[in-house]
Order: sequence, then C-alpha cells, then structure tokens
Amino acid sequence: MKPTTDRMLNRIKDMYMFILDHGTVTTQDLVDEFGITPRTIQRDLNVLAFNDLVISPTRGKWTTTNKRIKMTS
Repeated sequence: MKPTTDRMLNRIKDMYMFILDHGTVTTQDLVDEFGITPRTIQRDLNVLAFNDLVISPTRGKWTTTNKRIKMTS
C-alpha cells in the first residue's frame, strides 16, 4: 500500500475510535482534534458513512452506528 493510503486509513480508523469514545461529536470537534481541514474530515466521514459505521443524526453532528466491526492493530 502507498504511504499516503496507509496514513489515510489510519486517520479514518483514529477518527472512528474518537467518535466511538466520545458518543456524538461535531465536524468542528474532529477538525480541532486531528488538525486537518473540514473538507478532509468530510471526505473521511463519507468513507465511514458509506461503510455504515457512522451516521449524522443532525447536520454537522456524527455518531457511530451499531454495526459490529473487528479492529486490527
């Protein structure tokens, strides 16, 4: 895998774990935590949402779904 792809996948995994740990978070919470642009956060959230791992119950807020996953290190 390319280093950029590996970095992106690690960031998405970290983002998922952050949301899981904090319950419901805002897009701005994620921007502040990860120090990346809102557009990059939105792209990563789209990946998580496409895989049914997060949902946005209200605009700009995100929470995890009940989908069970197996985490690897």
